[in-house]
Amino acid sequence: MKPIPAFVVHCAELLAPAGSVRTARMFSGWGLYLDEVFVAIVIGEVLYLKADGQSRPQFEAAGGHRFQYTRQGKTQDTGFWTVPAEAMDSPALMQPWARLAVQAALRSRAGSRRR
Repeated sequence: MKPIPAFVVHCAELLAPAGSVRTARMFSGWGLYLDEVFVAIVIGEVLYLKADGQSRPQFEAAGGHRFQYTRQGKTQDTGFWTVPAEAMDSPALMQPWARLAVQAALRSRAGSRRR
């Protein structure tokens, strides 16, 4: 089994004050869970946090970028956004973003259960 990349460990440490962090290999990156709620993906050396219609404006206002990928020649948008650069240097500065991601993930989970 390959070791967890240093950047993924760094991201987990940034999120740790918000809850119990678990990492999981996925596709071409990593998934991060807080208290078993899927809140983030790491692709290469970029952390993307879960956002939704309610929290997306905050990510946009902070200069965040949406994770996109190409599938069958078409660009696909996701609900994952980058955080401000300073949040990548400090667990304290990451916490508001982590809370937004958890809230978005819980809203998404609740919405899918209602269907």
